[in-house]
Amino acid sequence: MSHSEPAPREHTLRRPELRPLWHTVHSRLSSGRPVTRVRLGPLDDAQREALADLLGLDRLPDPRPSVSLARLEEAVTELSGRTVRETVTELVGPLEDRAGERRRKEDERAELWAWLEGHATVRVQPALAGWTASCRATGLVGGSPELTRTLLSDVLTVLAELPAHEPLPVFAARVLRGDSHALDDGTRLSTLVLRALAALHDTAAPESAADRRALWTRAGVADDDLSATVLVGGLRAAGEGPLTRVARVGAEAGQAVSLTLAQLRAPGEFTLAPDSAPVVHAVENPSILALAVRRFGSDCPPLVCTSGWPNTAAIHLLRLLADRGAILRYHGDFDGEGIRIAAYLLDKTPARPWRMTAADYRAAAARTSHGPEPGRLTEAPWDPELTRAMTEHGIAVVEELVADVLMADLAEAIRCGSRSGQS
Repeated sequence: MSHSEPAPREHTLRRPELRPLWHTVHSRLSSGRPVTRVRLGPLDDAQREALADLLGLDRLPDPRPSVSLARLEEAVTELSGRTVRETVTELVGPLEDRAGERRRKEDERAELWAWLEGHATVRVQPALAGWTASCRATGLVGGSPELTRTLLSDVLTVLAELPAHEPLPVFAARVLRGDSHALDDGTRLSTLVLRALAALHDTAAPESAADRRALWTRAGVADDDLSATVLVGGLRAAGEGPLTRVARVGAEAGQAVSLTLAQLRAPGEFTLAPDSAPVVHAVENPSILALAVRRFGSDCPPLVCTSGWPNTAAIHLLRLLADRGAILRYHGDFDGEGIRIAAYLLDKTPARPWRMTAADYRAAAARTSHGPEPGRLTEAPWDPELTRAMTEHGIAVVEELVADVLMADLAEAIRCGSRSGQS
């Protein structure tokens, strides 16, 4: 080893031959983990000599030496009065904390997925659980929790606003900050919304343009004012608007009538029973409405039929009735689809379940020895025990099988109304 005149102390630390040492130490200290030794190499002879001079070794180290950080700390402090951390910060750059950064990003991701799974729209429509799981499996947009949350927030905003009764670009502009192209075919947002709708309706994700248009239509987007209709019976209201007159003619004749979205969007002034809040029952199947008007005739109490998944007209009518003071009650099929429909309707309107508990299902199932399988079951937000009961029994109970129970409730509603009118 040559023993030339000692270099200035500051220059010793800045020798080019020591750069591999400082860069390696910088990388290890930036890991965020405890460091006691650093492995170098392969070093050439000049680099080995510089390291020996720095550490005060009496021989050249190995080409791939393992350097004690404590020994390096002593040497650096003796030469400069500074720590190793201060030295590598000056020579290489600020230290990082990669482990801490990884923990921070993991925490951000965990917070994001917990937010999505706990979001009100997801909680009230458990059929979306599969969609949230797929979002999590797909991962972050651009590796960013912030960008991902913004995108998912837009998806949930769209879902909360459905059904709509306007063309897709108009709907997009209204709910997505004026951007009429936000839900154009092929956009990331449109794809995510359609996947959520497919999960909600228990269908395959749409692959063709025609499938995508059909799913948007099913969700109520672009319903025109005449083709979107809802069946009602026994609906009497005071007023002279078109909605009131059409519904009243049907009620007085003991007939069901079909109300268009146009009539519902321009109902005119009308009021319901002034003395007490009327109860309006809603059912899933037209056969129940047909049975009610046939049995009760002009005495039929207010009854709305969604005809399966409620379209824009059905949701609009139920909201309109609730705004006029009606108490809404809903009953549907006891199968997987019926539970999803009920969860959707209870989320979109102020309606509450009508004979849709686990006890109601068990009582109905006990009356039939066999039936079709219930299909894919998701949680019933209003009664978690209901899905468990349906899983145990393994049969669907369609609305028609409990028609007598529903008719008895409607008959009681008529009697209560008569007593109220006489008091």
